Amino acid sequence: MSKRFLLSIILVLILTNLITLLFWNQNDHKSGSDIVIDHKGEKEITTNKPVATIEGEEISYEDWNKSLQAEYGEMHLKKLVDRSVVDQLAKKRDIQINEKLIDHDIALLTTMQSVMTEDEIVTAEEKWREDLLYRYRLEALLAEDIDISEEEVKKFYDGYSKQYDFSSSLQFSHIIVESREEAEKVIKELDAGASFDLLAKEYSIDEETKDVGGYLGYFTSTSQFLPAGYYEKAVDMEEYSYSKPFDTGDGFAIIYLHRHLPSINFTYDEIKDQIKNELALKEQEKILSADLLWEQLDIDWIYE
Repeated sequence: MSKRFLLSIILVLILTNLITLLFWNQNDHKSGSDIVIDHKGEKEITTNKPVATIEGEEISYEDWNKSLQAEYGEMHLKKLVDRSVVDQLAKKRDIQINEKLIDHDIALLTTMQSVMTEDEIVTAEEKWREDLLYRYRLEALLAEDIDISEEEVKKFYDGYSKQYDFSSSLQFSHIIVESREEAEKVIKELDAGASFDLLAKEYSIDEETKDVGGYLGYFTSTSQFLPAGYYEKAVDMEEYSYSKPFDTGDGFAIIYLHRHLPSINFTYDEIKDQIKNELALKEQEKILSADLLWEQLDIDWIYE
């Protein structure tokens, strides 16, 4: 995946999240009541009561909703129409997207996150998968009538195929203490159910990571900044587990493995269609916009 494509994915995700925060799901209206549910499904909002009061001055739900519609209504509706246009045309043209491509990009996006709970991971991956499928389908639709030779595709693959590889990555936290006895004390507390990040804040002597619960980040086997021995210790560990204490020379370490993301590599046949699409869009200098596809379907919307 090109850096430009990855950046555009991130920008779309950020924009989508911001818009989502500003809209209520109108399908969540409770029948016969004045209550709506917020976008997270966590809070009930009473529509006939003010949404905010400042020194006695009220902001009503109606005024707030009108403001949102005026500021973001057209943009949000257009996004929904774009999604439907791409979905319908992709089905009509039988455009198939290799799931391995999406898995690859989800792995990349995952390495940009900090520690997430298992529920947060599931929610994030579902949203990423939806956005990535849309973008790959859009790319394929925009590129389908642009002629790129097999020779050009093969030449690009031979020169740049490594940019599509994803190396196995491990997500670490650690606790460093001065003695084995202290390390064993930490292990006993972990075995009793204590939080790893809280124990790191309490016991770890690593000043760079203790305030963030010992969090180190994602690393590959060739990462230069991961302490010696960590990767070898963790590679056979189960996710969401901690190691036995071991001597690092600078103290005794206990490492916690959050995630283990496996390697993803592509054969020529697996990636050639995507390379063709990328080369086609680059040659025509096309932007990733569904606007060019609207004329292929009968669309009627309130902003027309």
